[in-house]
Amino acid sequence: MRLVFAGTPEVAVPALDALIASERHEVVAVVTRPDAPAGRGRRLVASPVAERAEEAGIEVLKPNRPRDEEFLARLREIGPDCCPVVAYGALLPKVALDIPARGWVNLHFSLLPAWRGAAPVQHAILAGDQITGASTFLIEEGLDSGPVYGTVTEEVRPTDTSGDLLTRLAFAGSGLLAATMDGIEDGTLQAVPQPPDGVSLAPKLTVEDAQVDWAAPALRVDRVVRGCTPAPGAWTVFRGERLKLVAARPLPAEEGLAPGDLAVGKSHVHVGTGSHAVELLWVQPQGKKPMRAADWARGVRIAPGERLGAADVR
Repeated sequence: MRLVFAGTPEVAVPALDALIASERHEVVAVVTRPDAPAGRGRRLVASPVAERAEEAGIEVLKPNRPRDEEFLARLREIGPDCCPVVAYGALLPKVALDIPARGWVNLHFSLLPAWRGAAPVQHAILAGDQITGASTFLIEEGLDSGPVYGTVTEEVRPTDTSGDLLTRLAFAGSGLLAATMDGIEDGTLQAVPQPPDGVSLAPKLTVEDAQVDWAAPALRVDRVVRGCTPAPGAWTVFRGERLKLVAARPLPAEEGLAPGDLAVGKSHVHVGTGSHAVELLWVQPQGKKPMRAADWARGVRIAPGERLGAADVR
């Protein structure tokens, strides 16, 4: 089939690579989000998918909105048979959905109908799911509600961050998407409607969602830190400023610390929660690089009675 691939971030690149490598299909163009400002200089930078497509000599389309008539006209000229999608980042209007004869097929990082939405991997970790996966489905106008072509499963490991899990799913899902294209092309694969039961939503996490509540149990604190890493980044407050929590782990033994209270040793930083303590492993103060929590504690010289989680933030 002639394919137009739609995707934007690094997590979409493995799937694009798998389709470029396919001997059965041709990626004739890529659709991605417009260049965005990045870095301290805020210069415009092309998306990872755009960079990979340009390396491969593939035409790159960067519409401001996928309903722009210039983009739609070019898509009609290209005449794709199918448009595979991975984390494109914009809502596709019906006028665009109707152009490829075999539709737009999305690789979504959950076992649908669970975790429909922008942040399925983060929500799977926050919810304590032990198994998750990826699904390919035919895009329709509803939110991730179209019929499913195929799935792969993936274990959620006890120490997984959302970044760790998403990386594994990106590679596992790339094979699933390529196999889905094969099945659609030769007619051996039919999409199956999603069941009405088991639907859950995974909206994009906000900075407010990532604030750690030290009154919550240690298990919940651990899930928030892992689920919000690398983005939007779990955080707390120390001396009126945000302190990013890069890595932490629940402690097996009970420790008599009230929520937010600190116990600092030569090589450890423990924090009380609503159940038992957690150990901070890596933190990132404002304006600084990530550092070991014990090094941070030595540098700031935590005084007796100081704690994490005060309400005021500068």
